[in-house]
Amino acid sequence: MTKTAIITGAGRGIGEGIAYRLAENDYAIAVADINFVSAKKVAENLKQQGALAKAYQLDVANRNEVFDLVSEVIKEFGELAIFVNNAGVAFIDSFVDSNPSDVERLLDVNLKGTYWSIQAAAKQFQKQGRGGRIINAASLAGVEASALQSAYSASKFAIRGLTQAAAKELAKDKITVNAYDPGVVRTPLRDAIDQKTAAIKGLSVEKQKESVLKEIALGREATPKDVAEVVSWLSSPSANYITGQSILVDGGMRYQ
Repeated sequence: MTKTAIITGAGRGIGEGIAYRLAENDYAIAVADINFVSAKKVAENLKQQGALAKAYQLDVANRNEVFDLVSEVIKEFGELAIFVNNAGVAFIDSFVDSNPSDVERLLDVNLKGTYWSIQAAAKQFQKQGRGGRIINAASLAGVEASALQSAYSASKFAIRGLTQAAAKELAKDKITVNAYDPGVVRTPLRDAIDQKTAAIKGLSVEKQKESVLKEIALGREATPKDVAEVVSWLSSPSANYITGQSILVDGGMRYQ
């Protein structure tokens, strides 16, 4: 039977990298993203490389859409093996000046979206009765909060909590729940973060990038592939005994 991975926010950046990496492990890939054009492009690229893939439009903040997605994927591919909660948004602003609509949207996507997706994935895994893997996108900002990213940091701390709670509840069903905590990963989202942060601090974008790079022990930013390799491992038989964990993928910016 085809083993399938659903990846949210897979239309670009880290999610796209995860999609390509899990396809190398012979998973059929459900490329889910709010931007259907980008999701379709990734799915087409995967199919050209010989993988089974299909694009789906999804706003993870909408619980019904998440559950409908799982049903559609099962009809298409037969069985779910992995659900990667990668979708997320961020904004840069001071704590006291953050716009309420920005805060609400971020929490709807990052926190509620992850919550609904864990629910949907877990219910499908329970129905199948053969266990499964749920892998969530937390962040270095969920280990040590970032200035100018109060709402984002709060959401990522919360995702680490959801990961632990779900792991404890779902272990009896042989469902593991883990998270990855990226540091600085060069993606379009990171470009936007650097631009806004530099403007607030009165720095050039290059100076902003240089200041962050000094914090990375390995001396370089991460690539989406760096993060995807960790997700690949968490989805593999080698990680059968790992659950409730959040793994830093930050090149040595922080240590636990």
